[in-house]
Amino acid sequence: MSIITNAVQYILDLGASAMLPVILTIFGMILGQGFVKSFRAGLTVGVGFIGINLVINLLSEYAGGAAQAMVERLNLNLNVLDVGWPVAASITWATPIAVMLIPMLFIVNIIMLALNLTKTMDVDIWNYWHLIFAGGVIYYATGSLPLCILCALIHAIVTFKLADWTAPAVGSFLGLPGVCLPHAETVAWAPVCYTLNRIWDKIPGLNKVDVTGDTLKKKLGFMGEPMFLGLVLGIIIGALAGYDSKAIILTGINMAAVLVLLPRMVALLMEGLMPISEGAREFIQKKFPGKEVYIGLDAAVATGHPTVVTVSLIMIPITIALAFLLPYNRMLPYADLAVLPFTVIWAVVASRGNIIRSVLNSSVMLCAIFFIATNLAEATTTMGKAVGFAFPEGATQISGIDASCHILVWVFAKFCDPANMPMLIAAVVVVVAYFGMWYLCRNDVKVQAAEAEGTEV
Repeated sequence: MSIITNAVQYILDLGASAMLPVILTIFGMILGQGFVKSFRAGLTVGVGFIGINLVINLLSEYAGGAAQAMVERLNLNLNVLDVGWPVAASITWATPIAVMLIPMLFIVNIIMLALNLTKTMDVDIWNYWHLIFAGGVIYYATGSLPLCILCALIHAIVTFKLADWTAPAVGSFLGLPGVCLPHAETVAWAPVCYTLNRIWDKIPGLNKVDVTGDTLKKKLGFMGEPMFLGLVLGIIIGALAGYDSKAIILTGINMAAVLVLLPRMVALLMEGLMPISEGAREFIQKKFPGKEVYIGLDAAVATGHPTVVTVSLIMIPITIALAFLLPYNRMLPYADLAVLPFTVIWAVVASRGNIIRSVLNSSVMLCAIFFIATNLAEATTTMGKAVGFAFPEGATQISGIDASCHILVWVFAKFCDPANMPMLIAAVVVVVAYFGMWYLCRNDVKVQAAEAEGTEV
């Protein structure tokens, strides 16, 4: 067992940029693309991911650093520390259930594909941690292995179905045809954001406002381009952080670079993915006529959209303000402020790039995320202590924006604690409301894709 554990851990330690070339090369050869073509495609995707990560690290260094300076400047005194997704992922992979759940989740995905229960082929094995996180929380909350496996598998099934549902928007709005995003903590918010978009449609005045990157560019020329917007937003963030003039200018220039470079890195990744995607389409059509398969990737590929980055920068000061203003919040936003581009993806996509609506969607989401983060802090802290995580000095409890984006994890935790009747009732209400929203908006993604393509549903 230890040999298998070490082998799996070795592969996971390589990260997505090294795992994907291997997985996609094997996948391409299975699809009949040949070794050279498959390896070239896989390697290009790996290089694209490295490029995306380099730009995201740039975003983390400057925008994240400025956000943390804002937090310190405001002297926010909250006793739950946002330790960031890397820590949440590390804690999850260190749980004893992780090695067992990886093959289980993969097999469930293959079975669902074979039975036409999903169109998603999730090759993003590293990000299985989001699905395993659900099992980890339940494992340490109840001590029941069967229950933790059940919750992780349900989480995976719902995530694959959400990825299927949202795939047309990934192709039409994000420009990633044949791709879906089974990234549990991002796609989980799609039903909520599409419902919110319907609400904004009903509000007089707001339903007439349509501020997008394209409209800004048309009206403002160069001043409406992503590069200039990045410069302005970076300068504002640097000023709010209390930086000196030199640091403010550097933050502005680097944010301009982020908005220019991220889309180009995603384009490189798509260059490598297209041969695999086309090969998968040809293979499926040959073996299973009429069947469609989407390649499931890390949501990082969506962060290259200029509006996603723009909204995430706008949300930095808003997120900090919400942490201070929300009476129920005890989490100090910190490390995960740099991953807001992931958090706001579906806020942007559901609003079709309308910046005003995207900010409103994101603000509503963050209100819910802060509640989950505070409410699940004890469970996350228990997991961290169980695997020997070294707590930062002064931190009594840990949580995170990214880890708290998992709506179903919170629901599972409340269902497994029937003694807390108010929270159990709240979880039932959330489940009914959540799947009700999904049903209500079931055709919205297809309509959005059809509008983009100029066709009818």
